[in-house]
Amino acid sequence: MSNKHLNVVLLGPPGSGKGTQAELLRDRLGFVHYSTGEVFRDHIKRQTTVGLEVQEYVTSGKLVPDEVVLEAANAFVSEHVLDKVVFDGFPRTIPQAEGLDRVLEAHEQKVDYCVLIDLEDDEVVRRLSARRQCRKCNRIFNLTFSPPKSEGVCDACGGELYQREDDREETIRDRLAVYHEQTEPLVEYYRDRFVLERVDGAIGRDRVFAELRKLLVPDDED
Repeated sequence: MSNKHLNVVLLGPPGSGKGTQAELLRDRLGFVHYSTGEVFRDHIKRQTTVGLEVQEYVTSGKLVPDEVVLEAANAFVSEHVLDKVVFDGFPRTIPQAEGLDRVLEAHEQKVDYCVLIDLEDDEVVRRLSARRQCRKCNRIFNLTFSPPKSEGVCDACGGELYQREDDREETIRDRLAVYHEQTEPLVEYYRDRFVLERVDGAIGRDRVFAELRKLLVPDDED
């Protein structure tokens, strides 16, 4: 397997499977997974300067500003200069993408690939609105892909399954509107830099991963 350093940005609408693919790249191909939420939680836990700043915004319910987001990204990149990194759900906006470019340039690096896991809005709604969560143990099921054995009942603990507010169609449509407005311009941004690749998110988890593997480690002989 190639050990060549890579920086990969995963883009895609909610429900496209970005997080799942990032975890597969981490577990099977040795990538380091950058997830803004996880990185923030780690900084808060360790009470770093970034963590204290983030905590202040989170506690007051305010959006964490780009300069703090990029501060966290810079700290992460500094710790992983020799690793293959997959950025999952970051950057979200053009200013964040430009900031990430500056962070990487400071380490004589760049974004090598931006992979868009593409999925139609109606398919996003179909996938996410089929999710159900257990009230007791929080396990998540999907009525389409991984339904419970008994309708409305958790396989693990017997708790009641319910549909979260953010999995209702109107909420999903709102999230998609935000995605199209804020994040879609990144597609053009990375296309202009000749690093954009598209993968059809509708082909399923395993086939999407096979496409990513072929793209990112073409000399992989495993």
